[in-house]
Amino acid sequence: MQILGMLAVAVALVPAPKEQVWRAGACTFVEKNVRFTRDAALPPEGYRLDVASDGVTVASADDAGAFYAQKTLKQLAADGASIPCGTVTDAPAFRWRGFMLDEGRHFFGKETVKELLDLMADHKLNVFHWHLTEDQGWRLDIPRFPELVRYGAVRPESPMHGCRGTKGDYRGNGQPYGPYFYTAADIREILAYAKERFITVVPEVEVPGHIRALLAAHPEFACRPDLPRVPCMFNGVQDEVLCAGNDEAIRFMEQVYDEVCALFPGTYIHIGGDECPKKRWKACPKCQARIKTLGLKDEDGLQAWVTRHFTDYLAKKGRRTIGWDEILAGAPGTETVVHNWRKPKYGIEAAEKGHDVIVSNVRETYFSVPQGVSDDPFTYLSPKMRCTLATAYAFDPLAGMTDKAKPRVLGAECCMWSECVWNEYDLAFKLWPRACAFAEATWTAPAAPRDFADFARRMAVHRKRLIAAGVNCAPLD
Repeated sequence: MQILGMLAVAVALVPAPKEQVWRAGACTFVEKNVRFTRDAALPPEGYRLDVASDGVTVASADDAGAFYAQKTLKQLAADGASIPCGTVTDAPAFRWRGFMLDEGRHFFGKETVKELLDLMADHKLNVFHWHLTEDQGWRLDIPRFPELVRYGAVRPESPMHGCRGTKGDYRGNGQPYGPYFYTAADIREILAYAKERFITVVPEVEVPGHIRALLAAHPEFACRPDLPRVPCMFNGVQDEVLCAGNDEAIRFMEQVYDEVCALFPGTYIHIGGDECPKKRWKACPKCQARIKTLGLKDEDGLQAWVTRHFTDYLAKKGRRTIGWDEILAGAPGTETVVHNWRKPKYGIEAAEKGHDVIVSNVRETYFSVPQGVSDDPFTYLSPKMRCTLATAYAFDPLAGMTDKAKPRVLGAECCMWSECVWNEYDLAFKLWPRACAFAEATWTAPAAPRDFADFARRMAVHRKRLIAAGVNCAPLD
């Protein structure tokens, strides 16, 4: 990028554009004086922004590019009535720039989701991964199966505020939680809101693990049908999973995905597939019979069968399945997208096998872990981990990827798991400004070693904008 003279001090864009050249002079920003044109030579989502003393011209290849140009203008105009003259030429480094919100553990509601979508758009993030089902809560109303929210969207209590809430460290607050869920009307409203901001919504409905809330509604689909009809109240991986040997359970999940596909018209459905204990399957006659009938080696083979079954089922409905990187153990077809969250080697392996890959390395993109801020008042599930602002800024989705693997990397997601997130204030503090660093890593993708000092300078200005907009943005230390 190029910046002339002392104008560098005044320009604080986050994420930084690919190229910016500033000239002497300024333009009094008036929205009606912005002229929009099309330039087919620009890449998708890309734009060229030219500021002259008599107005602003925006060229873009598509509507998304024009939209992002306006977001850049918004930042330029945020600090005064005039903006410097110059030219910004910009386009994203990755086409998948995502944010995942877990609403299974904590339900935030559609107004908070809309605020997040606004902030995502401001920072040029374009995929909202909506984690809607968990052991602790089922947040999707499916009228065909009313018991899912009757039993799955409410729990007798939650972990006490300030408690990590794990099984060995659980203190309940004694307060009923819910019922909290989204109706079909809520979903349509959020989808329309996201579309206006050029954000794709990808729902996650997990199988075969992380479904204790579903089993609260339908215990007949567990390996132990005598389960109490309440979701799990403490955090951590649960032994109760879908009975993979029960034909009715498999058919029920097919029908659930039918309804999910009807609600969410996009290409992608995330099925989870992570952290599935095999303890119940080992003791379940139906699951053992399925293993024997199909000639599978063991319970790992049974999970692989489940993954392939639902991947194929969704493919017949014109959808592409996404799964966390544990699904690699089952050798799914290459049409399945692998979401890498564990060690980078799993993402490299998936890409080299021909899978499209989304990267969410836990130590660089999980903003539910501590950020190393002095006097941090909030609770974290993994207090010994650290993902500082500098760590988030250094994140590179292509790190370690071979030349063969790199073209398969769609992009990346940052993730907010909500085991220890209690409200919107807590959520914002943990997300911003680290999500700003992530946005720059996926939009601009500056070369390593990255200039964190320059980012911190711009972020100091941008943090004031966020705070002025009511965002509880954490300090930069």
